[in-house]
Amino acid sequence: MQPAERSPARGPRVDPYGFERPEDFDYAAYEEFLSAYLVVLTRRALKWSRLLQENGGLNRTSTVKRYVRKGIPLEHRAHVWLAVSGAQAWMERNPGYYQRLLQGEEGKSELEEAIRTDLNRTFPDNVKFRKTAQPCLQKALFNVLLAYGLHNRSVGYCQGMNFIAGYLILITKNEEESFWLLDALIGRILPDYYSPAMLGLKMDQEVLAELVRMKLPAVAALLDGHGVLWTLVVSRWFICLFVDILPVETVLRIWDCLFNEGSKIIFRVALTLIKQHQAFILEATSVPDICDKFKQITSGSFVMECHTFMQKVFSEPGSLSMTTITRLRENCRAALLAQR
Repeated sequence: MQPAERSPARGPRVDPYGFERPEDFDYAAYEEFLSAYLVVLTRRALKWSRLLQENGGLNRTSTVKRYVRKGIPLEHRAHVWLAVSGAQAWMERNPGYYQRLLQGEEGKSELEEAIRTDLNRTFPDNVKFRKTAQPCLQKALFNVLLAYGLHNRSVGYCQGMNFIAGYLILITKNEEESFWLLDALIGRILPDYYSPAMLGLKMDQEVLAELVRMKLPAVAALLDGHGVLWTLVVSRWFICLFVDILPVETVLRIWDCLFNEGSKIIFRVALTLIKQHQAFILEATSVPDICDKFKQITSGSFVMECHTFMQKVFSEPGSLSMTTITRLRENCRAALLAQR
């Protein structure tokens, strides 16, 4: 199926990023959202063009922070991600490093096997990752994951990294840039999320649980009362950074902030999803029911309308200081280490 093919209902069956839309896709609701969002995008694109002309180096100023929160236009997204994350600086300090990693022979076979196992499972609904695609992005995905595994041997390859690298390739259309952005995420923004013990990942899931106890105690009481571990309902939110969970455009808006402001945005998004649907979640009467409701809250118009959603992300959870998160992380990390 080609991106231009249209559904009998209306609109293209494949979105601009190559993802096939599901059979039950609400074209009418999407077109209503898109007509309003395109006005916003046009306005933001003009402002970004002016900002980049004035400030090519993109320092992390309050103006850049405000602009990023309101969304980076697709044509500038790769450039801005590279600049604000520090990936551009690392790439410039290490010319040719990515290519050298791929040309080396040492320690490849086991890593290659682990990556190949997941290649066909990465975005089966995306026409750009199919073997019949020209070019097929599976090769680029394999290279980026292999290079990263050789670069960071303490992590190697871990499931979940394929989805993240896949999105980076779709946006940058460049293997080397995707590699350095992956390094920014795994090495600096989300340390220990993908290491063998996944201590950072487990810690942040526990931090979210504590934040829910503080801000949404009824939801925390429901999960505690049924003995539901938070990892059961939110682990994929953290591992995949909302890829394959929230709509593509919404994920990209979240990642705009993730690259610029760091991992705090993950807690803001999670708290917003839970707070917005608190009454719905509290209707659950069993463990399967709780799990089902947490799946349902990641679809629908609230998450599709990414601009309004991101406004809510910065207002609904209320105050969320880095001091609070750091303190909770220290406590949760100590508790996890004590359990070993």
